[in-house]
Amino acid sequence: MGLSVEVREQFLAEPHVGALSVVERPDRAPLTVPIWYQYTPGGELWVRTPPGSRKARAIAATGRFSLMVQRVVPTVRYVSVEGPVTRTEPDTGERSWEMAARYLPPDKVAGFVEYERTQLGEHIVIAMRPEHWLSADLGSI
Repeated sequence: MGLSVEVREQFLAEPHVGALSVVERPDRAPLTVPIWYQYTPGGELWVRTPPGSRKARAIAATGRFSLMVQRVVPTVRYVSVEGPVTRTEPDTGERSWEMAARYLPPDKVAGFVEYERTQLGEHIVIAMRPEHWLSADLGSI
């Protein structure tokens, strides 16, 4: 069964690891990679990535991407969104902290942010406006 707008937006707002997909080359299947993301119901979805990464280059070239999140317990549920990029901007320390705090225990956030800053280098934020949605809860069948 498909999810209502409110349920699918709330599910997407939960901290799942997403599977980001973007067409990289017309003669290949889409590039699909796991990624942390942030979403507020009714708003934009955003991700962080190094500016020279394959996904960043592919997103810049196509101007859109999709993201799918799922769970398997207590029922199989998923939400997939696809849409245009609305902005790309330099990352900030605040965004880095916000994303890390979404996924990590509080005592691990500072260490991760420092590691990311010193070892992984510059990141950008890519925002997308969800335009097309697919969703289902297979436990409600």
